Amino acid sequence: MIIRNVRILGAEPADIRVEGGAIAEIGPGLAGDDTIDGAGAVALPGLVDLHTHLREPGREDAETVQTGTQSAARGGYTAVHAMANTSPVADTAGVVEQVWRLGREFAHCDVHPVGAVTVGLEGRQLAELGAMADSAARVRVFSDDGKCVDDAVLMRRALEYVKAFDGVIAQHAQEPRLTSGAQMNEGVVSGRLGLTGWPAVAEEAIIARDCLLAAHVGSRLHVCHVSTAGSVEIIRWAKSKGWNVTAEVTPHHLLLTDDLVEDSPVGAYNPIYKVNPPLRTHADVEALRAALADGTIDIVATDHAPHPVEDKETEWSAAAMGMVGLETALSVVQEAMVETGLLDWAGVAQRMSVVPARIGRLAGQGQPIEVGAPANITLYDPSVRTKVDPSAFASKSRNTPYEGMTLPGRVVATFLRGRPTVLEGKLV
Repeated sequence: MIIRNVRILGAEPADIRVEGGAIAEIGPGLAGDDTIDGAGAVALPGLVDLHTHLREPGREDAETVQTGTQSAARGGYTAVHAMANTSPVADTAGVVEQVWRLGREFAHCDVHPVGAVTVGLEGRQLAELGAMADSAARVRVFSDDGKCVDDAVLMRRALEYVKAFDGVIAQHAQEPRLTSGAQMNEGVVSGRLGLTGWPAVAEEAIIARDCLLAAHVGSRLHVCHVSTAGSVEIIRWAKSKGWNVTAEVTPHHLLLTDDLVEDSPVGAYNPIYKVNPPLRTHADVEALRAALADGTIDIVATDHAPHPVEDKETEWSAAAMGMVGLETALSVVQEAMVETGLLDWAGVAQRMSVVPARIGRLAGQGQPIEVGAPANITLYDPSVRTKVDPSAFASKSRNTPYEGMTLPGRVVATFLRGRPTVLEGKLV
């Protein structure tokens, strides 16, 4: 197969020959009968998400491995990490192998289960970390995401344990005693609206503690969904020490602010903007963008969190937290980072493919588009602008904050080891 007329990382147009699931040749005017016209689209290595909620097993009403990975493919992803807060929780070798096998049977991209750090996400006893690492799923990322491992002794033990197999603990940084009953970012807007505030220090205190713990035991720490300027400074300090700390930011924290809870096109108190961690201030957004640009924050991760209609279309206090994000992530990153001149397409590839694959220890993903590499390729047209229509999503859920917004770009095609999963923007 020849993929014609594509701009690798935004460079001059070239053709890519794919044979046997790998890239066989790159150059102008390659000969072949089976061709796909890239029409000048930007070619990126297939995107890798370190933070996806596929909901299966247990909440198939919100998402399944099949629909979630279809959504991922539509967004240009060739691999996702499935978070552990399923029902039952992915805290044993049996459950992570179930998710892994569902991925192999039904998925439109590679599925790598994330194992829970503690049994039942309850924060009292370590889960079967070693058994999950040795399972067929070969788990290397562990997280209680949705809950914080707030016990310092337990967090230290987890960090020590995963060193044996080069694992990483991905922490949801939220001091629960500082966020009891919290509804949105603590600040001027929460005061006006009368909603219990979620202080930035609740995130920052856990990050500071865990950076120190990771340095003390010499282990790998990954910080999930960083949302505050203060968190950025703590991570920057930890990295200046040479500690093995990485961090992610979500697309929505790069673009949206807490003002939307009060004043948005869909009115005040709309739970579509209710998310964990909460949307923060304009100053936080600017700090997050700068940190992603300079490498203090390593990657973009979607925190794709699908919910059925009844869990979101209710009063604010009762609504579930979370937003879907796989199908809009690349467009939001273009809007927040590329259009503003903070990143070029090579930088986008690093932060949405190369580095997340490295953190997750994935072989065959996040490789440069070069001869001999697996043909995991995303073709993206940055020149168009499209109004977001959630009814067209592949995801089972529609809880997007971007409905009706006009965002740049669209994924034209996605290839998983040379096999098209999306062509002309449609699932194959």
